[in-house]
Amino acid sequence: MDTASGRASAPPAADATPAAAPEAADGQVIQPPRKRRSRRRLALDLTLLGAVGALLVGAVFAAWAVMQREFYSPAAFVERYVGLLAEGRAADALALPGVAVNSAELEDAGLPPTASEALLRSAALASLKDVHVVSEEQDGDITRVTVEYEARGYDGSTTFSVERDGSIGLAPTWRFAKSPLAVMNLGVTGSMVFDVNGFEIDKRQVSPEGADADPAAPVSLLVFSPGLYSVSVDTAIAITPGVAVLSDSPFRAIPVSVQAQPTEKFLGVVQDKVEEFLTSCATQEVLQPTACPFGFFVEDRIGSLPKWSIVQQPTVAVEPDGAGWSILAAEAVAHIDVDIRSLYDGRVRAVSEDVPFIVKGSISVRPDGTATIVVTGPDTN
Repeated sequence: MDTASGRASAPPAADATPAAAPEAADGQVIQPPRKRRSRRRLALDLTLLGAVGALLVGAVFAAWAVMQREFYSPAAFVERYVGLLAEGRAADALALPGVAVNSAELEDAGLPPTASEALLRSAALASLKDVHVVSEEQDGDITRVTVEYEARGYDGSTTFSVERDGSIGLAPTWRFAKSPLAVMNLGVTGSMVFDVNGFEIDKRQVSPEGADADPAAPVSLLVFSPGLYSVSVDTAIAITPGVAVLSDSPFRAIPVSVQAQPTEKFLGVVQDKVEEFLTSCATQEVLQPTACPFGFFVEDRIGSLPKWSIVQQPTVAVEPDGAGWSILAAEAVAHIDVDIRSLYDGRVRAVSEDVPFIVKGSISVRPDGTATIVVTGPDTN
């Protein structure tokens, strides 16, 4: 109370003067937190986190799409199959879904149901390289995948039909809707044995008739598509430069015909044997040498034993005939010296004549590779 004036002094209002900001120990003023700026920063952080999350989700889906295309797509399935062939892994390629076929499936497709699997092995595969998918087209439930490649210098292209075969977790699985195998109907004349890409095959091993296989009938062999198959004959008797066949169309027949030619050594042996045979015939002192392609006919009696010689040997040529060969007709000349006594007056005249004749023959080849040569004439055996 103010004693001088007799009035009481009112206490100052509580909010009349703002409180001073607290000071730090060093005398600096500490500002209070700014709530508005903190809210803005939190919103920005949440926005950035959302963007990063969206990017991560997008990256995951993009990575999954890439993985599916590279590893779980129809194109990847086909690339794996052709890649196995390129690596020579025939058994693994054959094990892929839709590759192997049975006799009923072959017959339904109009292909030989007894086709042999002898060539479905690594030893009969040719190299493939530069394999790449060039197109992938959807046709209903079927996906058509076209692959290009190089097979021993030959550029090839094959289109495969692929269909869905289920899934493993989220990953789809595929199979060939039409088998990529094909059937090579191979006819080889002049030899029961032949090579395919260096792999030796005997017709009797792959024919359903076995040892009774018809030498002139073609044999049916399953082959991979794509695949280059070089067929050749290279034996002591027969040879051929070979025929290269590119199997580039799945599940179809491929006719192949190979005609072997005699080797020079074989021709030389046949020529020698024919000459030996004819020379042996000439040692017979009769008008008609037994089992020989030449002879001399007279109506009178002979006054001396006939003397034969071969003055012109035939030039031998052969051609394939079933499992063996035929000696083509060739001209030769024998010479006879004989005295002829006339039945009419008993006179004797000396005959010295050349006797032209024709030589033919056949050659049979045994399973062990040896040959039997039979020489005949136009009407003799």
